[in-house]
Amino acid sequence: MVAKIPHPIPYQGSKRNLAAQIAKYIKQPVDTLYEPFAGSAAMTLYVADHKLARHFVIGDSLSSLIELWRLIVEKPEIVSNYYEKIWCGQHDGDNEYFYKIREKYNDTNDPIMLLYLIARCVKNSVRFNKQGNFTQSVDKRRQGMHPDKMRANVFGASFLLRGRVEFFYGDFSECIQNANQNSLIYLDPPYQGTTYGRDKRYFAQLSIDRLCETLYILNNKKIPFILSYDGMSGEKTYGVELPKDLNMSKVLLNAGRSSQATLNGENSITFESLYISHYVEKMLRTLARYRDMPMKKQLLQFPQPTAYDHLFLNY
Repeated sequence: MVAKIPHPIPYQGSKRNLAAQIAKYIKQPVDTLYEPFAGSAAMTLYVADHKLARHFVIGDSLSSLIELWRLIVEKPEIVSNYYEKIWCGQHDGDNEYFYKIREKYNDTNDPIMLLYLIARCVKNSVRFNKQGNFTQSVDKRRQGMHPDKMRANVFGASFLLRGRVEFFYGDFSECIQNANQNSLIYLDPPYQGTTYGRDKRYFAQLSIDRLCETLYILNNKKIPFILSYDGMSGEKTYGVELPKDLNMSKVLLNAGRSSQATLNGENSITFESLYISHYVEKMLRTLARYRDMPMKKQLLQFPQPTAYDHLFLNY
């Protein structure tokens, strides 16, 4: 039986169900994977579990979320024990307990209270208002992830990432400033995609001009990136079309039926768009050509060190 990848933060909209499809474009270990819109860090966890990167940078604009990730990785026992204490304080039918924790979190930004709120709120669908306060309601049908399961997920994530990850709170463009040609950046901005209406996971919105400006800079620096951005569900399309001169290839990933579409009585399949930068494609073509060559020809073809040598160390 294949062990499941640990996911301690159960975000709705997490890429954990698409991670395997996305990871097909990471053929060999990269030096550092950057995930500047981390959320549940689904891609980071998948890539770490499959040994596709050596180091990781997790970034987000929500300070308590980044602090939560730091605690999960560095102090899993504290996270597990405190979560269990909060979780065990609730009782069947006592929904007011959730709102008391929510009020305390909005006053203190306690990261482990945030973990409980995410685990217990409606459909794990995180919502914030413009003031940055958590506003989602309690899910009356369930009590959130059981402490034993949470403990296993927390310790599993800590095992995968400890000693190999840096944490960054702030703007996504600052998070990736130290990336280079041996890095890979995975961007999943929570403002487009196939969500219904404005995405309220963050109270600050990202303009398409700002996103494209950063992508142009990455291209100019020849830094590989992969972007999850828009998509389609049935006859509906979501997101603004990105400029052609960004020189990206677009791939549609089958995301199945969304829970929101099902609630709305829709049977259409959701497809999420994945944009592959030119330098990811170039890296994959180089690797494919290298693999197909006889060893003698490989040595003649690649006599000098290249920016992609780290991709071939296991061959």
